[in-house]
Amino acid sequence: MKVRPLTIEGAYEITPAQHGDSRGVFLEWYRFDALAAAVGHPLDLAQANLSTSARDVVRGIHFADVPPGQAKYVTCVTGAVLDVVVDLRVGSPTFGAWESVRLDDEERRAVYLAEGLGHAFCSLTDGATVAYLCSSTYRPGHEHGIDPLDPELGIVWPAAVPLLSTKDSAAPSLAQARATGLLPSHEECSRYVKSLRHIDDSRSSVADD
Repeated sequence: MKVRPLTIEGAYEITPAQHGDSRGVFLEWYRFDALAAAVGHPLDLAQANLSTSARDVVRGIHFADVPPGQAKYVTCVTGAVLDVVVDLRVGSPTFGAWESVRLDDEERRAVYLAEGLGHAFCSLTDGATVAYLCSSTYRPGHEHGIDPLDPELGIVWPAAVPLLSTKDSAAPSLAQARATGLLPSHEECSRYVKSLRHIDDSRSSVADD
């Protein structure tokens, strides 16, 4: 398994080793130790989500209040999607930047994004099935969205007419969300991620005792 950092701090692309023969394919699509070595702390698994989307459906941009935020480990089980990470952390050197990775059922790549980053994807095929491992459970009132078609972000979606939910269509622009104090700060996110590393260190110390 190869874990490669993306240009946005806290985002990683994961490429698993696949073992195939005439029977099919086997792979480890998630390894907590490989991810923890790159990120600096294990991913606490609190919730697992699954979505199926028609072609040209765009889901996101979604993010959660920090702390605790919601880190995600995302892969496409069937079909293909263009997965997008957006830096929504005010004060970050890459604030407002986005990066994309194709996730599909051939390369079997995954994307990890830390707390405070925005997540979205566009379905490239009918029936694209995406699985998400999440570090925290859904908290009504603490989950938010940004308009995925916001021209300030300028995300290039591979869909002639992106299909959005009513909720995502009504989401504020990046500028509106920032003006109302909805966005997380880079400082707060960094402090929270560092606290997770300290928690892991203390767990190791207890285990050693």
